[in-house]
Amino acid sequence: MWRRKNLLRMLSIQRVLVRHGLDELITATHFLRPLRFFFYLLPRKSDKSAPLGERLRLALIELGPIFVKFGQAISTRRDLLPTDIADELAQLQDRVPPFPSDEAVAILEDAYGQSVDEVFARFDREPLAAASIAQVHSAQLPDGTEVIVKILRPGVRGRIEQDLSILYAIAGLADKYWENGKRLRPLELVAEYEKTILDELNLMREGANCSQLKRNFDGSDLLYVPDVYWDFCRPEVLVQERIYGVPISDMDALRAANTNIQLLAENGVEIFFTQVFRHNFFHADMHPGNIFVQLDNPERPRYAAVDFGIVGTLSPTDQYFLASNFLAFFDRDYHRIAKLHLDSGWVPAGTRIDELESAIRSVCEPIFNKPLSEISFAQVLMGLFETARRFDIEIQPQLILLHKTLFNIEGLGRELYPELDLWKTAHPVLRQWMQEQVGPKAIVDNLRENLPQLREAIRELPGVIHALSEQARQGNLKVRMDAPELQAIREQLQRQQRQRFWLAAGSTAVISGTLILIVNSSPWPGWTLLVAGLAAIFTGRPAGTPSR
Repeated sequence: MWRRKNLLRMLSIQRVLVRHGLDELITATHFLRPLRFFFYLLPRKSDKSAPLGERLRLALIELGPIFVKFGQAISTRRDLLPTDIADELAQLQDRVPPFPSDEAVAILEDAYGQSVDEVFARFDREPLAAASIAQVHSAQLPDGTEVIVKILRPGVRGRIEQDLSILYAIAGLADKYWENGKRLRPLELVAEYEKTILDELNLMREGANCSQLKRNFDGSDLLYVPDVYWDFCRPEVLVQERIYGVPISDMDALRAANTNIQLLAENGVEIFFTQVFRHNFFHADMHPGNIFVQLDNPERPRYAAVDFGIVGTLSPTDQYFLASNFLAFFDRDYHRIAKLHLDSGWVPAGTRIDELESAIRSVCEPIFNKPLSEISFAQVLMGLFETARRFDIEIQPQLILLHKTLFNIEGLGRELYPELDLWKTAHPVLRQWMQEQVGPKAIVDNLRENLPQLREAIRELPGVIHALSEQARQGNLKVRMDAPELQAIREQLQRQQRQRFWLAAGSTAVISGTLILIVNSSPWPGWTLLVAGLAAIFTGRPAGTPSR
């Protein structure tokens, strides 16, 4: 039954492409080429009278939410698309055909258990905007507050789940038969995307994301986030403060208001890196339809964001790895970039670090210190793909949202201010974050945070030393060095499950180092043990994420 449904869906996808005159996409695309045989089974009634961009947009709308989101993502990259196609796909950001107003009212009345006119002082039947998963109506609360009411599309979950099953089927084939399948990990990528897209179907979750982001930027003059009115929210309905501003894509209006475009572009970069590293909570759907500019003070414009269905977070390990890579790039330290990739396990252990360093330098050096207008993104992308293929670099599915968001941010930067120096703007944010994570204050704060565990480890220390000495006296103390166990220990350290061991070892080194400093005239052994002990304690701190 499952395979039959998938086959029928794939045939319906092909019918849509053929109907809109896009059958050349199948015959010209290597991965889809096997489907060309179905042309002999289906009537070919292609309509190629409309421009290609319009046909592509209409086909994506008809195919459903997952395809619309793909169109939204690539619409931000005008450097990669012809202008006419980019203009058409940009309409997918907030101008997807709406579903009927009577259906919207029925959903609301079913959710509230009463008439819409009893819930709201005013509810505008005409949609304000419509997208792939939901549409938005303007309304007024009984106390006079102007709000927007976001309503899920009827039947959207079923269509998404069906298309996800097809993506899994295609990913499974790619994983099994494609030569790059194991490295690119298509099944894991689809699984990561599945979590993201299904989370969007619960608008209570989106409201919670909005509230978190608002707290993170409370008092900031960089980004405004609307209030959520929880008493009116349901899993299929979200009610938020209505915000007013100029769409980020309306460059004519921004220029007419004498907006400081350069500052606006730089602030966008700062917002992104602040969310990713300082807050570890980032808006991951930053296409132009979700971003507005408030121009109360055009010289110091402020962003306003909407649509918080997709947000991302990173593990502390990924945060540190990415920040270190960015900073190494700013310093042109390609050897460190190569070493970080080796240490993280992203490339095979036997890779020659000098060869990887040379390959990274050849990709990065041509774009260093250049404004966006002088960087060929397509050329850089091809260089990165070639390097990844040559050195068998594994794709990291947990970073897919970050890649998507950076893709959007870079596209927005090109549109706003092509002379933007992306690296110069991001460098101070990253440098400050890194200092906060590994500087002296961070070590002191970490010691203070772990003081209870440190005390417990010190109390257990005599027993540990006694047990070790007894084993040594009886000849039962053994050290095993076989590779599988070393790998298991390495994995456990990455998950921070060896906390107590490191605290005990660190405590031993700290105590020993302190004693040596007291009784020994040569301080270096004592300082060495003391520093090593503090490092061990810092390594063994409990897992967690930065405060938000």
